[in-house]
Amino acid sequence: MKTSFSFNTLFMIYAIVAAVAVMTWVIPGGEYQRQEREGKTLVLADSFEFVASQPQGISAILTAPVKGFIEAAHIIVFLLIIGGAFAVIQATGAINVSVQRLALRFAQKPHLQKYFIPITMLIFSLGGTIFGMCEETLPFVLIFIPLALSLGYDSIVGTAIPFLGAAAGFAGAIINPFTVGIASSIAELPLSNGMPYRIFVWVLSTFFMTLFVVLYARKIKANPRKSPVYEQDQERRRTLHLNQEKQEPFTIRHKMVLCSFLFAVLLLVYGVLKLHWFIIEIAALFLGTGLIAGIIGGLSVTRITDSLKAGARDMVGVVLIIACARAILVIASDAKILDAILYYLAGVISHLHPILAAQSMFVTQAIINFFVHSGSGQAALTMPVMSPLADVIGISRQTAVLAFVFGEGWITPVLPTSGVTMGVLGLAGITWDKWFKWMLPIQIFFFILALLLLIPPVLLNWH
Repeated sequence: MKTSFSFNTLFMIYAIVAAVAVMTWVIPGGEYQRQEREGKTLVLADSFEFVASQPQGISAILTAPVKGFIEAAHIIVFLLIIGGAFAVIQATGAINVSVQRLALRFAQKPHLQKYFIPITMLIFSLGGTIFGMCEETLPFVLIFIPLALSLGYDSIVGTAIPFLGAAAGFAGAIINPFTVGIASSIAELPLSNGMPYRIFVWVLSTFFMTLFVVLYARKIKANPRKSPVYEQDQERRRTLHLNQEKQEPFTIRHKMVLCSFLFAVLLLVYGVLKLHWFIIEIAALFLGTGLIAGIIGGLSVTRITDSLKAGARDMVGVVLIIACARAILVIASDAKILDAILYYLAGVISHLHPILAAQSMFVTQAIINFFVHSGSGQAALTMPVMSPLADVIGISRQTAVLAFVFGEGWITPVLPTSGVTMGVLGLAGITWDKWFKWMLPIQIFFFILALLLLIPPVLLNWH
């Protein structure tokens, strides 16, 4: 499970940190007053006031990544543990053997393979739209990549199935508690408001995202050399022994390891839905799973600990990227320009035609999403401003909620400042520039689709 990130990616993120620091000398400082309500820190819509600017200099540029590391510690630790735990599971050989056998099963029944991508992406999309599956896709990337490679696809397909499947559901949120749930609560709307239209949006989102991946997978199946990651996938196939014709024996230890992993997945779903688990609990679950798998798989103590260290070590590159990405928010927050950006954007929106205003809300949410990647955090920051603004410009609050969901959902999968996106790419060993070029067509499509989907709610005065 060797992963590597190009220096250009890290350099690009750090250059953005420096660019935001330069912006702090131009954008005046400002802030909204905050108020605690039902465990959430909300901004007060009419409380904005300009404050003394706090431009960030060289010292801030150097210290921001350190602060970013601390603030993103939860997802960084999560990645280190996931990387280590799966290195242990892979060391048992259970994943490689099971992938080989599953690939053989598809080879014997090729008519089943055409349903593989649509069905699995639908399952992940349901997770995204129902309980906000996002970080939870990280462990599955390491499972679906070897499976995709064994079926004649590439690492991008293996990454896209869980990650973009869940992203399609997250953007087309029906009852996602972290986006539409919190945003509706702040806008003082029942969650049932607008659900038929949100279901329609979810169907479109899942269909087009799946179609994009399926068409690409067919192209790679026909000509593997068209893959942007062809060379590294060849090396990965050799590492995972996917090119060998002889089938390795599927031992009782392998079966027990797989059973322990499947049990962990079921426990993950239960924990997220019923016990409200988040990153810490999920990391603990997979750490325990990795240790149990190592013992069941017959690995020595030394082999288990070496695998844990090797898997975590492979994540160091992406950890640095995530720390620098979080540093962008640190710079903007310390300089007090984030609230000012929101204030200026809201001022522009208030003078537009209702249709353009709704679409501008979406663009605004996408801009804020560049800095704030927590669905609940972004809702708490923007919705107290956008909800009353919707009343002023003559559109429904439900439309403002929809614009927020689109801006938070469909943009994140390509953002280099998103810890989850960069974590997924780090696990997959795909550089951001290759991922961005591959995602650009569907990203443009969804951007246009979001603008179009915001027109009917305005015209019909959707409530």
